[in-house]
Amino acid sequence: MSHKDIVVLAAGKGSRMKSNKSKVLHEIAGVPMIRRVLETANNLSNSRLHLVVGHQGASVADHCQDFLANVVWQDNPKGTGDAVKRVADHLSGDGMTLTLYGDVPLIRQNTLEQMTQAGDDNTLVLLTVLLEDATGYGRIVRDENNDVMAIVEQKDATPAQAQIREANTGILLAPNKHLLSWLSQLDCNNAQGEYYLTDIIAMAARDGLKIVTVHPSSESEVAGVNDRVQLAQLEREWQKQQADNLMRQGLTLADPSRFDLRGSLKIGIDSFIDINCVIEGDVSIGDNVVIGPNCHLKNCSIGDGSHIKNNSSIEESLIAEACEIGPYARLRPGTKLAEKAKIGNFVETKKADIGAGSKVNHLSYVGDTEMGANVNVGAGTITCNYDGVNKFKTEIGDDVFVGSNSSLVAPAKIGSGATIAAGSTITKPVNNDQLAFARARQTNKDGWSKPTKK
Repeated sequence: MSHKDIVVLAAGKGSRMKSNKSKVLHEIAGVPMIRRVLETANNLSNSRLHLVVGHQGASVADHCQDFLANVVWQDNPKGTGDAVKRVADHLSGDGMTLTLYGDVPLIRQNTLEQMTQAGDDNTLVLLTVLLEDATGYGRIVRDENNDVMAIVEQKDATPAQAQIREANTGILLAPNKHLLSWLSQLDCNNAQGEYYLTDIIAMAARDGLKIVTVHPSSESEVAGVNDRVQLAQLEREWQKQQADNLMRQGLTLADPSRFDLRGSLKIGIDSFIDINCVIEGDVSIGDNVVIGPNCHLKNCSIGDGSHIKNNSSIEESLIAEACEIGPYARLRPGTKLAEKAKIGNFVETKKADIGAGSKVNHLSYVGDTEMGANVNVGAGTITCNYDGVNKFKTEIGDDVFVGSNSSLVAPAKIGSGATIAAGSTITKPVNNDQLAFARARQTNKDGWSKPTKK
């Protein structure tokens, strides 16, 4: 089929979400539901997107403007038929119209492609699903030849019709040359007083069109979100799909039900991710990487054989091979670790280039720093890189030893092989192989009387 109009319905208030924002802006894996639907729709060839908005429509449209969809307003909404009628003037005279829903976020591209392949100018395609309990759904009514005759909504169903297990998902593909006429014939003579898009099924049967049904790969693919319970269920379903896919590619997950991917993850082989890790943005991990429990990785790259220990946070950083990080480390944007570097517990780095084999093992802050190879930074060391207005750089050569509780006041330059004595505050350059002391002389007083309580 050549041209496709894709109408995405996103006008509903979603009052059961108990939220101040539009239902379709609630997120699955960090992405608003409406964007997931538009992304899937956008991947279909020869398609033009129409976005029907209503409640908080400006905000919904703003979140989706990069899709360049034709935005149509549905004020005072009166059902799905009413929504598609609002788009009628924008539909092409030929081709097909596919109707999707902004609160059905897990619909798959290949399912929609099956529908478009089954459709033509004289065929209507329905996406239906067989449910153990179809309560609440419109039922697919078939004749003695098993051909679809109509869809009956729950509130209008007879007791016999209510027993039908084949349910309407609401997703359908209709030929435009018939659809425009059918939309003009819709009425609201039903229990809800709404215009049902599903009423066009009976019109298609009446007009002799072929009605074909396609089924999704799973119920979750066509599940809608009406409240936060259903949102959480689809979140876990989405995460399960991603976890299964990664495990099939060779990743070991300690517990797939306690794994969250909110972006993309590229993996090597024989890597392991422990429980409660959150992966955001674009992350890549190499071969034989171990990520301990409760870690947060965002827009970063982890080299082969590196070990990220528990409760560590890494954001916009590049980690080379065989590095050790954590536990309880925080690597902020702009951190780069060369091979075999170590960042230990309660260490924070930012815009820090750490050389091969260098160690910052505990309770330190290293920011705006270029550090050479095989440097040892003692506990409690900080680079004083900020004067309250401007940031300054610290340069540390190879094989430097920085004693515990030192303050390196930037701009600072410490030459290769230098040693900084513990407790020093360094404000001047230190040359290669020098020993730098910068601390007050110790004074001991005999006969010292401790203060007493008055």
